[in-house]
Amino acid sequence: MNTTAPFSRALLHPKYWGYWLGTVIMRLLIMLPLSIQYRLGAAVGRLIQRLMGKRIHVARRNLELCMPELSDAERDALIRKNFEETGMALFDTANAWWWSDAKVQAHMTVAGWEHVEAAEQAGQGVILMAAHCLMLEPGARVFGQMKPGVGVYRPHNNPMMEYLQVKGRLRSNKGLIPKREVRQMVKALRAGEVIWYTQDQDAGRRGSVFAPFFGVPAATAAGAATLAKLGKARVLPFFVERKADHSGYHIEISPALENFPSGDELADTTRCNEVTEQLVRRRPEQYMWLHRRFKTRPNPDDPKIY
Repeated sequence: MNTTAPFSRALLHPKYWGYWLGTVIMRLLIMLPLSIQYRLGAAVGRLIQRLMGKRIHVARRNLELCMPELSDAERDALIRKNFEETGMALFDTANAWWWSDAKVQAHMTVAGWEHVEAAEQAGQGVILMAAHCLMLEPGARVFGQMKPGVGVYRPHNNPMMEYLQVKGRLRSNKGLIPKREVRQMVKALRAGEVIWYTQDQDAGRRGSVFAPFFGVPAATAAGAATLAKLGKARVLPFFVERKADHSGYHIEISPALENFPSGDELADTTRCNEVTEQLVRRRPEQYMWLHRRFKTRPNPDDPKIY
């Protein structure tokens, strides 16, 4: 488990200077009021949309499959909004990594904390099951200020980005566990720790369960059920959103899933996907629709979705 973000002199190499410059610029920009940050972020999002035509196609296909009830006009409007929200999330991530504790606390609200306390009183670890929404970084920072926990993450291939994300995520939390280190996760849960976990991205064919996600078979990791069983932990749905008035962030923690895990891998994974669907529908514009969720098909010979 990573508990520190050690600095390496190799990060001073000229090939990383652009990252350092970007870091300085973002640390200056987050001094601006949130309303101005979000105007800038929305503009960045619109620029990203112009430059990433392939991702527009991905988002459109995802919405055609997941929300077929939308008209073409409604779908296009949601895609535009989603790109704007993506640009705004760049500022949210910077805020999560570099704002002071006092400033974070001034911009957050939390509901459902009693469900975490109930698990603590029972002597159980907690798996916070979140969706891959754009507010994950602020959510982890906000929750960590109330109860430092452990994040499950994918190490970045770029050393500079790895340094930044680990250092930022450890601002208010105990550590980070690479997503393949299941034993470390189980050990943490049995010690009564809180772990953030998501399983709503394409997990590839190996070790996946093809469970319906918005009615479409999707390669899904069965991690939440496995960790809950081995770690003797409770699974609490965890939702974080940018407030509609752009005044900050709101976290909502739901009661622990009952009779979970059931021992039926497909049923448990399907249930997790259903919970994720409910979270996504609350603020669909803040979900990562640019991800190719249905890239891996149940049969390799099936037509490609994207």
